[in-house]
Amino acid sequence: MAGSVRVYISIGTNVDRERYVIAALDALKEWFGELVISPVYDSEAVGFDGSPFLNLVVGVDTDLPVAELSRRFKQLEADNGRRRDVPKFSARTLDLDILTYGDVVGRIDGVELPRGEILKNAFVLRPLADIAPEAMHPVCGKTYGQLWQDYSTGQKLWPVDFSWQGRQISRAATG
Repeated sequence: MAGSVRVYISIGTNVDRERYVIAALDALKEWFGELVISPVYDSEAVGFDGSPFLNLVVGVDTDLPVAELSRRFKQLEADNGRRRDVPKFSARTLDLDILTYGDVVGRIDGVELPRGEILKNAFVLRPLADIAPEAMHPVCGKTYGQLWQDYSTGQKLWPVDFSWQGRQISRAATG
């Protein structure tokens, strides 16, 4: 897989949320340069009772292999206090997941591509549809925009005001 590929990454946190979103964006910018950043959403915890999460999706272009991306993201999570000795569904400082790696399908270096959560969770699909509405899901053959239009699980999301490096990347919805 030579050359640059577009990778979409989900970011989530429900502990000291603004701090950890900024830490993730800072690291991603340092590694990849230009970032395509979705609006930031407030979402209810899914799978456990917990504080609401901030969620967003970031698109980057990279020639790094999946294994290296996965290693960097796990290290970034650990550097930001992410604990792996707690139940899967629990509060977390920082959670980064590779959603797609170009049009690659399958298990690559232990990472399932595209990530199943895209089709299950509003907090992944909505921000992905915001920044890549015309991009095609490599398995189901629909665009992320179409998938979001057809989505209906009742999971609630609220866009929030969020600024990073002096620019507003997200605005709360107004009544």
